[in-house]
Amino acid sequence: MEEKMVTPGGMERLQARNDRENVPYPRGDGKVRLVNASWLADHLHDTDLTIIDVQPNVHDYIREHIPGAVYLTEGVLRVSNGGFPTPYSPIGCLQGSFRRAGIEADSPVVVYTGKGAVSGLGDGLGQTMMAYTLAKYGHNAVYLLDGGLDRWKSEGRELSQEYPTVESSGFTVQARDDYAIRYEEFVQTKDNDDVVLLDARPAKTYQGQGPWRKPGHIPGAVNLPWRSLMDDANPALLKSNDELDRILEDHGVDRSRAVICSCGTGREATNEFILLKWLYLYPNVRIYEGSFTEWVTYPDNPVVEGPEPRTTRVEAAAAR
Repeated sequence: MEEKMVTPGGMERLQARNDRENVPYPRGDGKVRLVNASWLADHLHDTDLTIIDVQPNVHDYIREHIPGAVYLTEGVLRVSNGGFPTPYSPIGCLQGSFRRAGIEADSPVVVYTGKGAVSGLGDGLGQTMMAYTLAKYGHNAVYLLDGGLDRWKSEGRELSQEYPTVESSGFTVQARDDYAIRYEEFVQTKDNDDVVLLDARPAKTYQGQGPWRKPGHIPGAVNLPWRSLMDDANPALLKSNDELDRILEDHGVDRSRAVICSCGTGREATNEFILLKWLYLYPNVRIYEGSFTEWVTYPDNPVVEGPEPRTTRVEAAAAR
């Protein structure tokens, strides 16, 4: 990747000349990088490679998976705490799960998901959620399979119904606390001029009522739906670098500003956090794991309805 100026306003971009074909992408020692189906096919039998299948349902895995892949459900990653529904699981739970999957902290692990041949419930986010969690808790070489299982299948590659023989590993969780921004710091910094706060939820949810007790979004949050960054037919396949550049520029996501990624529960935000921190190498990216779910647990916190980051119903009515 090389750094260059691409707009009259001076927004800096990091782009690959060969559009992600030079995998693992990008070059360097980032904790999370992209690989494609061709790369995985070439490395399928590497003795130090672990392949993790996070399809939405175990029956999807039983029906079909990439040869050698071990199933690790996304459900182990979060457990309610004190009644709050979305915190990450206790370290012991995560460590035990990663060990049973045979994951070693310094050996490459490929993570993929799919739409689900049985359930049809795959939304593409399972692999970014798992990749983020692995990196957050101490893994050093996480590879995302660009396009996931569906891209693998579309290229006519081998599928399996065999279960691998897996030996438990000695994975030791080491939490990296600098990725996430906690509520207190979030409140103090989200409105700073040098900060852009992103909301990765769909536009309809961002603007109006979702499942939460309040409608709308956190004041100041710019709506960048995570799905807009992905291929129209495949939610696990990123759009081209040129398309991603245009989308980020249109939403004011500038490398010179600090970026906070948020969504509803912290899951959708993992897509944008990985893209900006590890694939585009933005220098200052954080993720608000509590996101809108935590924000609305405080009764006095305001929310904004509608398409604008800060337009309220009262302001809209006054403007008319």
